[in-house]
Amino acid sequence: MDHLIAASMFGQQEMAQRLNLNVTDLTCFGFVLEAGDTLLTAGDLAERAHVTTGAVTGILNRLERAGYVTRRPDPTDRRRVRIAAQPAAVARVLALYEPYYARLTELFAEYTPAEVAVLHDWFTRTGELMSEYREELRTQRPA
Repeated sequence: MDHLIAASMFGQQEMAQRLNLNVTDLTCFGFVLEAGDTLLTAGDLAERAHVTTGAVTGILNRLERAGYVTRRPDPTDRRRVRIAAQPAAVARVLALYEPYYARLTELFAEYTPAEVAVLHDWFTRTGELMSEYREELRTQRPA
């Protein structure tokens, strides 16, 4: 488990470097992509990334300067903006990640549907556990 976590962290760092981003900015761009056509607000992004709205402003400024996102006015509330991914940036990210995801697809094809269901359950529950523990840590005083 520790090896998987470490490999994932170093993999994200490598991907971010190749995209001329830092890991936090790449992760936030991933949240923008995950939202799809339901464009996030800056507040939504801050909540998902567990950062302050001030920090997310800096993240969005960097992503916008790098050509990854644009800010669009919210059609229902002019005080808010929505975050949209730039198509060229989406293409760059997909070009980098698609070979990896193709290999994952090949790996999952080696398992039975029942085994994939167990893996899906495990990853889902482990992700929830990680999030819950991170929240616990945030409420504790640093050692």
